[in-house]
Amino acid sequence: MKKNENIVGVSILSSDFFDIKNTMKKINSSDVDFVHLDVMDGVFVPNISFGPHFISSIRSHSKKVFDVHLMVKNPYPYIRDFVNCGADIVTVHIESKNAMKSLKLLKSLNKKCGIVINPETSYKKVRRFLGIVDVVMVMTVHPGFGGQKFMENQLLKISNIATMIKKCGRDILLEVDGGINDKTLKMAKKSGANAFVVGSYLFNQPDFVVAVSNLKKV
Repeated sequence: MKKNENIVGVSILSSDFFDIKNTMKKINSSDVDFVHLDVMDGVFVPNISFGPHFISSIRSHSKKVFDVHLMVKNPYPYIRDFVNCGADIVTVHIESKNAMKSLKLLKSLNKKCGIVINPETSYKKVRRFLGIVDVVMVMTVHPGFGGQKFMENQLLKISNIATMIKKCGRDILLEVDGGINDKTLKMAKKSGANAFVVGSYLFNQPDFVVAVSNLKKV
């Protein structure tokens, strides 16, 4: 990644699963910094996606960083499974059960970890996790479904968390997930975010590789 470029990840959830091999080739040929994998249990969010087996099956097809986002009610029992299937970073929700316990387990396994905050949750709840996480991810849509519109009312939350991270003195990525395109990325970046998960917008572009390159320079 070139200096001053945006950190851009692509969400597999928005891809064509029937054509996953070609999707991975497309990702590998681009400047995408990480592959974002949304794991949904149908309980914490009203949808079901995929599990460790799927992630393991595509792990050998890419050397990109795998960022696994656990949208599950209680992530702790599954942490080792997702580490073993090839996750480089695992993020869990503040609103889930055993969030801190899950993060500590990830650290003990020498993995990067992150905390995710839903739109309705106060930014203040992030503070207690800043001593352990590598990533704070702000959801700018309601978690569970791709293709939703970016929630501009989350920009103040991004700004407040950016200030908290700066004050804590640790090197923590401030990631944004939901409704990201060339315009909303610019808005989130202005509010202090430095990493961006992009799904539908990228897969709907005529040239995926060029679209990624453009987003990194926004």
